[in-house]
Amino acid sequence: MGGNAANKPKLLVNGKRVDGRNVDDIRNVKIVARVLNDADGSAYIEWGKNKILAGVYGPSECIPRHDQSLYRGIIKCRYNMAPFSGAEEHGRSGPNRRSKELSKVIREAFENVIISENFPKTQIEIYVEILQSDGGTRCAAVTAAAVALADAGIPMKDMINAVAVCKIDGKMAVDPGKEEDNFGDSDMPIAYSPRTGEILLYQMDGLLTREELAEGLKLAKDASEKIRKIQIEAIQKVYEEPKEERFLLIK
Repeated sequence: MGGNAANKPKLLVNGKRVDGRNVDDIRNVKIVARVLNDADGSAYIEWGKNKILAGVYGPSECIPRHDQSLYRGIIKCRYNMAPFSGAEEHGRSGPNRRSKELSKVIREAFENVIISENFPKTQIEIYVEILQSDGGTRCAAVTAAAVALADAGIPMKDMINAVAVCKIDGKMAVDPGKEEDNFGDSDMPIAYSPRTGEILLYQMDGLLTREELAEGLKLAKDASEKIRKIQIEAIQKVYEEPKEERFLLIK
């Protein structure tokens, strides 16, 4: 976010963004549920050029046992970017500061909606693998993980999703791509509970006025409603198709 001011490209020309979208348009989103045969629940999402796989395991015995709670299940999350997922991540393998931070904020978002008190002394594991990154991976990861949890039959208060808003060339816009994320003036990822309107994840880089903040929140909430429909369609499709092994085909 911010980038080098001397090399900063023009991100908004005649009201259109670099990829031709309007400021209130999200990128194309495709979600497929139950793509891993051995996971309890799984989902694959393509959001713009992002390609992300989410797998859920559990409830199962909590390991190590000293982590278990007598009153609820423990939620664990691992967000990981593959070394080949983008130019910035090339050559890196294993956890780093960014992946640990995002694992934490994603876990905390789901701790607010998973009815974990139904599963004392257990753990529910959420794994997110970023296969290809193009800006907004944390939001796409939350969205895919929610579908994977629903596919696993984990009871939740709501199926949440997330979307980011940004400020580019003085205008608020929803769902920034990689270039807008790198060179925009502000970036604000938000996870919503669509049923209640509750904000479950909120982060911000850069400075915004109160009016810009209100405009960004409205853009994010409108986009969240669109994404929720795609999530529900992905879950419905699983039960409409024959019960057989499913294989992930990335086209």
